[in-house]
Amino acid sequence: MTETTATATGINITAKALEHIRAAMEKEGISSAEGGLRLGVQGGGCSGLSYNIRFDTQPRERDRIFTYGDVRVFVDPKSFIYLNGMTVEWEETLMHRGFVFQNPNAKKSCGCGSSFS
Repeated sequence: MTETTATATGINITAKALEHIRAAMEKEGISSAEGGLRLGVQGGGCSGLSYNIRFDTQPRERDRIFTYGDVRVFVDPKSFIYLNGMTVEWEETLMHRGFVFQNPNAKKSCGCGSSFS
């Protein structure tokens, strides 16, 4: 496992997104000492690939681990190829409330923002 802190390369998470991750982890009973947020990519969605975001109780053997204070983010090696340089933001508007993915690796994305190619 590789443990790093937030940098220009890797996964960037805004302060507002971290607030919501912390609150959700607490609500789900996920320990920040052992668990964290898992970001990944899976086949599917309207553009070919879709983001997968969920909580995990511990990292896997080959995960990259990014640390943002008391929040850890786990990314498997295959997903990291697609997510390297991505920024995760939190957005609250009249039409949308949730995480927004700003991914410089996406050549095209769908209208909902959860699928890309």
